[in-house]
Amino acid sequence: MLDIAVIEEPAAAEASLDPTRSRILAALAEPGSAAMLAGRLGLARQKVNYHLKELERHGLVELDAERRRGNVTERVYRATAASYVISPSALAAVSPDPSRAPDQLSARWLLALGARMVQEVGALLTGAARARRRVASFGIDAEVRFASAADRTAFADELARTVATLVGRYHDESAPGGRSHRVIVGLHQIPAEEAPR
Repeated sequence: MLDIAVIEEPAAAEASLDPTRSRILAALAEPGSAAMLAGRLGLARQKVNYHLKELERHGLVELDAERRRGNVTERVYRATAASYVISPSALAAVSPDPSRAPDQLSARWLLALGARMVQEVGALLTGAARARRRVASFGIDAEVRFASAADRTAFADELARTVATLVGRYHDESAPGGRSHRVIVGLHQIPAEEAPR
């Protein structure tokens, strides 16, 4: 089971957002059959079976084991991941695009940057899983408390200058075989189809 999986297909996103299916996914952190899940969730076994088939069709659950119980084969399922993130690519034409209104002081622009990161890292993880490779990335998570708005502004200015200096020092547009990465106080490779030419 993956720690986290990215849902990129609209139909899979729709399937995962159904409240009953979402409850089933959460319950399948531990493998279970339709009968076991029905008991845990207080639902009819037939209803659980129907939802399990839909979740399996979209790759959100998988068969863990089959057990014979008398004349019946019990199918035991597990979730394919402990948690899921829906990529903005599932929304295609209406997904956020930070290039539409770049404004470093805008919360909406920051949200668009985060959405782009989810989309790009999700695409990288999907491709890496198919190739059975890892994704090189780096992230910083820190908390800072400012005494004033002026301190917050000074911090943002200094951070921007420091990052610009680092990017200027290490960026090499002409490096043969070089790979472009995006920095949002986090670092990940830009997926090939979106990398600048």
